[in-house]
Amino acid sequence: MSGFGLDNLPYGVVDGRCVVRFGDQVLPLARLDPVFDAPTLNPFLAAGRPKWEAVRERIVGLLEAGVADLEPLTTAPQMPIAIGDYVDFYSSIEHATNIGRMFRPEEPLLPNYRHLPIGYHGRAGSIVVSGTPIVRPHGQRPDFGPTQKLDVEVELGFVTGAGKPLGAPIATHEVRDHVFGFVLVNDWSARDLQRWEYQPLGPFLAKSFATSISPWIVPLGALEPYLVQAREQDPEPLPYLRTTGNWALDLELQLAVNDEVVSQMNARGLYWTFPQQLAHATVNGAAVRAGDLFASGTISGATPGSEGSLIELARPFLADGDTVAITGSAGSVSFGEVRGTIVG
Repeated sequence: MSGFGLDNLPYGVVDGRCVVRFGDQVLPLARLDPVFDAPTLNPFLAAGRPKWEAVRERIVGLLEAGVADLEPLTTAPQMPIAIGDYVDFYSSIEHATNIGRMFRPEEPLLPNYRHLPIGYHGRAGSIVVSGTPIVRPHGQRPDFGPTQKLDVEVELGFVTGAGKPLGAPIATHEVRDHVFGFVLVNDWSARDLQRWEYQPLGPFLAKSFATSISPWIVPLGALEPYLVQAREQDPEPLPYLRTTGNWALDLELQLAVNDEVVSQMNARGLYWTFPQQLAHATVNGAAVRAGDLFASGTISGATPGSEGSLIELARPFLADGDTVAITGSAGSVSFGEVRGTIVG
């Protein structure tokens, strides 16, 4: 089933209908439950974990019995959710160190990095689905013009269901009730704009022009077998960031430019895990809504060839016409790909 078998069953939207993917076929879901009678998966995400589990169990039962009313997947999937808020973290200590060395050679890794998951609020309106052309952004470099240093960032994102009321944080042990599933993310970055604007407040126009996501949301339930022990954290995080159990995702990722594989990495090496990311994002009482997207930040490994961006790989930046594809799989569970082509 090419990574889209019974152990996966990712959700998406095709031809304006909510579907689940099985191999090269899809199962339209509105006929199973009225919660899917919508152009996005948001109502389903808002319904909560009991509904998620019940629907998945029913779909598996229909497929195992051979009575699911499947249709061939013949058109490209669309944006699966309406994203209200978007947060991008900085969870790879290797990436943070590599980039910090370029931007702040005297102090590559700032002292706060090991104490909290650093992140910023991105622009939800600029998030697009895989296959959407990426227009080269203009901005100050400090002269004005199109970026000459267009880069990619290999990331993993999680999508939330309903959160808690404003003022009520989400604890790390509550993550299964609030995280529905995962997508691949490419946080396109204009490095020359970034270098000029990022101090003192951080990313802005260098990243807000486009962020691409894969179209199939892999449910957390399908990834449970691939949750492994996270790396050791030193110093020990504050109590609200502590976790028990396995929360690193053993997800193999690959970055290709014009069909040439240029890097491979694994998400299990991230310094900050997704329960910690969500707990930190809400510890001040910030609200989470169904369909919010939280990205890991660039995933880079410790060995050459495992960096998650071109600037770290010391490769040429993207030219007009270049196509970038990020693929990922956790064991037999495929995430598909997130792809984009640069246009002038």
